[in-house]
Amino acid sequence: MARKPTHKWAFRPGMRAGAFGWRGSAKAAERLKSASAEIMALRRTDPVTAAEGVVVLAERIWPAFEQIDTSSGALGTAVRRTLDKLLPVLIDAPADEKTRAKWLERLRTAILDDGVDYLAPVADRFGEIATFPALMNAHADRDLDLIHFAWSDHARYSHIPTATLTLSCLLEAGRYDDLLALLAVKKTRLWFDEKFGAEALRRQGREDEALARAEALLAGDRQPWGHGDIARFCEDILVWQGKPDEAYRRFGLPSATGNTWLAMWRDLVKRYPERDGRAVLEDLIALHGRKGKWFAAAKTAGYLDIALDCAADFEAAPATLLRAARDFTEKEPAFAAQVALHAITHLLADRGFETSPLDIDEAVSHLIAASRRIDRSAWALGELHRLAQRKNQNDLLTQRLCSTLADLETGARDVGI
Repeated sequence: MARKPTHKWAFRPGMRAGAFGWRGSAKAAERLKSASAEIMALRRTDPVTAAEGVVVLAERIWPAFEQIDTSSGALGTAVRRTLDKLLPVLIDAPADEKTRAKWLERLRTAILDDGVDYLAPVADRFGEIATFPALMNAHADRDLDLIHFAWSDHARYSHIPTATLTLSCLLEAGRYDDLLALLAVKKTRLWFDEKFGAEALRRQGREDEALARAEALLAGDRQPWGHGDIARFCEDILVWQGKPDEAYRRFGLPSATGNTWLAMWRDLVKRYPERDGRAVLEDLIALHGRKGKWFAAAKTAGYLDIALDCAADFEAAPATLLRAARDFTEKEPAFAAQVALHAITHLLADRGFETSPLDIDEAVSHLIAASRRIDRSAWALGELHRLAQRKNQNDLLTQRLCSTLADLETGARDVGI
């Protein structure tokens, strides 16, 4: 029988060994993107070949990226995101047992050769990739005695690269007792191993034990590795048990994540759509403090009264307040005027970053423009006088405010206001 020709992957030449130098992180991330797109494009018409492409890519990640500086963590994040997206392609492919057996051997070799654990997502889901019970058990047993021996020796540390894939295979094969017994001999309790034990308990209907096992890792003053994932696991159990309020209070609020304060709020609102968004924001502020940092989140979420409360806090950034005053002058002038006043207050108190007299000019301009739209020009001038007369302020900016105020009052007299 003629052998089916091997698919020619366009990404393959660009992912050869040593393809990237020390500063190749950005370029490597782009290669991952294009490789992922190529594989995903083939998934619908030829899912088995697409799955083969995932294996081909995984085999080349470490040899291609070995020389790259990974200290920023950006490339590691890019690899994880790529593999998280592509692993379902590999897991769901309608491949026969013989084909999967070959894939697993290649992936196992790649994991053994991986110098910085790029392929951790593959090891985590190795049992799912195996699909067939016979393959799960074969890979679970291969290093089981070795891992047990190494973990039982508490006097020295031994790293077994195949430990995670072994745990994954034990879990997916339903060998929960073997899995828990193996974890029991380990000296340290870390989530990248313990998650398999906690999941084994949950799959057996022992939710309270699973919750206690996971939550124990959160005890103490320091946040453990994977604290967000641990909290989500505990949260999911409580939600499944019909205790959403407890899940929200104990684990949802503390585990809200995002690169910005607004992103944290959005993350929590998405996870708890039945809860009032305003109350969620208030809960986050109460838990995390630093009220001034929540101004942009409150403003963008549409809770302008909360935003004003945040704007008054000393940690509110004048630059952020200035942008908001500008953006809301026409649609919410009363809000914009108050925000501009807070910006001036913070500027005079030297709370901004690299402030200048031009910032005072901008803030006053937004205040006057907004106050005129609500017929409160006299009030705005009175507030500026009050701020100008305060003590212990930045002399240069206070002088600029006084000068600007004098110009405004002269202009007002000239037009008969």
